[in-house]
Amino acid sequence: MELQLDGKIVLVTGATQGIGRAVAETLARAGAGGLLITGRDGTRGREAAAELSAIGTPTLFVAADLADPQAPARLAQACIERFGRIDGLVNAAGLTDRASVLDASLDDWASLFAINARAPFFLMQAAIADMKKRGKPGAIVNILSVNAHCGSPELAVYSATKGALATLTKNAANAHRFDRIRVNGINVGWTDTPAERVMQAQTLGHGPAWLDAANAAQPFGRLLKPNDIANLAVFLLSDAAGPMTGAVIDQEQAVMGANQ
Repeated sequence: MELQLDGKIVLVTGATQGIGRAVAETLARAGAGGLLITGRDGTRGREAAAELSAIGTPTLFVAADLADPQAPARLAQACIERFGRIDGLVNAAGLTDRASVLDASLDDWASLFAINARAPFFLMQAAIADMKKRGKPGAIVNILSVNAHCGSPELAVYSATKGALATLTKNAANAHRFDRIRVNGINVGWTDTPAERVMQAQTLGHGPAWLDAANAAQPFGRLLKPNDIANLAVFLLSDAAGPMTGAVIDQEQAVMGANQ
């Protein structure tokens, strides 16, 4: 199946590297009419926008820190001003900071929920408002995590943020299905991203050999790659997904609920 976006305008967060960057590139190659990408790193963002524009999809980079409560509204407005509308939204940005039940601080709670739940919610709010104002259908994909089902002890707060966003995904899908606005989520499993490489090798001190060991332990011999998630995200944004809405898909090599 060849996915086509048919000129749709899509806003993608966390698009300067990793899953968000892969989503943006897949969108460009699938015929998106325009992209607004955002992230905190201006150099990476401008380079990504130039590369995506060279593929043939006009791309605007807007630097933003989603910890800023005003960032979602500013990003949505910038997309509308540049391209005239928002047809799709991918909430790919996220923090993966460790914080367990016993050691989490108020700052951990505030920062993780700000980026992983509050910002996606208000981006959804702004995108849906634009779609409803124009009376047009649209699609939203939230990048979640298999940790939303429970999560390991050191990921207590992170898991809670993804659980919250999973519920908001279903709530928004239900609220706006008769507006023909589809909202779906992807519970992503362990993925080899630039941020995860830093987390595992440096922050957690596992060293450069961690990836070989992690790959070898997987049923399919490797961790997920950003393109794996990007392909599913673009399917969910495209008309090929039909009226599918309110789905939260486990994209993982383990089967949830099975006796591991």
